[in-house]
Amino acid sequence: MKKVVLFILIILISANCFSQFSLRLVVVNVATKNQDDIYITGNFNNWNPRDPIYKLKPFAAGRKGIVLKDLAPGNYAYKFTRGSFDKVECEADGRDIQDRIFNVEADAIQECTIKGWKDSYPDKPKPYTASPQVKIMDTAFAIPQLNRKRRIWIYLPKSYALSTKNYPVLYMQDGQNLFNEQTASFGEWGVDECLDSLQQVTGKECIVVGIDNGGNSRINEYAPYDFEENKTKIKAEGKLYADFLATTLKPYIDSKYRTKKTFENTFIAGSSLGGLISLYTTMQYPQVFGSTGLFSPSFWTSKEMYVDAAVFKNPNQINLYFYAGGKESATMISDMNKMADVFANKVNMKIFRTVTEIGQHSEKYWHLAFPDFYVWLMK
Repeated sequence: MKKVVLFILIILISANCFSQFSLRLVVVNVATKNQDDIYITGNFNNWNPRDPIYKLKPFAAGRKGIVLKDLAPGNYAYKFTRGSFDKVECEADGRDIQDRIFNVEADAIQECTIKGWKDSYPDKPKPYTASPQVKIMDTAFAIPQLNRKRRIWIYLPKSYALSTKNYPVLYMQDGQNLFNEQTASFGEWGVDECLDSLQQVTGKECIVVGIDNGGNSRINEYAPYDFEENKTKIKAEGKLYADFLATTLKPYIDSKYRTKKTFENTFIAGSSLGGLISLYTTMQYPQVFGSTGLFSPSFWTSKEMYVDAAVFKNPNQINLYFYAGGKESATMISDMNKMADVFANKVNMKIFRTVTEIGQHSEKYWHLAFPDFYVWLMK
């Protein structure tokens, strides 16, 4: 009898683990431009603001809606747009809104009101917020591996100009979002202000190199493997981009600045796809990068990485910092833990993982997590 009960419990638990649900979203009122096409964008479609699959359809009584099917249990973040992020929904007075969050536990219906659109309000010039320690090293640094050019930022500690010592270096993806509100699409990390303060407290200083993403080519450059997103095939360029970081950019930085060149003093970090490519780069060049920061890494795009991680052999000690938010995609935390577990079983690895329960997939929460990462890194 006990075996029968246990078998039934296993079946019930298994069924719940693999349950798929539907979420019906209905826009009952749109303050303005209610005749325009409306799209939903979120962590379920890599925040594509004009995805034809996620275009709302007319419902009864002038409403518009969409049914999201086959959703795994978990949190989903989303917003409505009219086809681009400069036409994203906002408050009635033009202020930005936080991501809408819905926790899927069963089939559900949610009614929504769109109070306004961002393009209805004149843009106020964004302030230039980079500290004096931040410079644009080059506006068009060559990436020979991809036949492209890229803007490169560099943060030098306050003591750099007054000393002759060498410094460790942290290489970070999405450089336009690290230091300057004026160039950041969704808010900056504030890395420079954070380091200005932390370095005084910890006495640990570091150079930071920020590499702008490639805009339309960002997904390709940060993708280690080919994948398909909403029936669109993404051609991976991650191997070439990783080679650029390790064999072109790092040697240049080492030749122009006073750096500590060993792998123990060379770090790499990024968020979302930027976190993914940072880990991939470390796996490709473990003799170059000794520590990696992975903020909300998009492992769902690259299942092959689990296989590569399982057979990865590191010649030196490697340190990995994993961060995820509790209100990101349904699989963000489980994907992160799965990858962290793979590395935790290896020798010469130090793993740290942390979760912010209210954390969303945004610069705001990566900014809040960065100080903890830096203190960990400097240890």
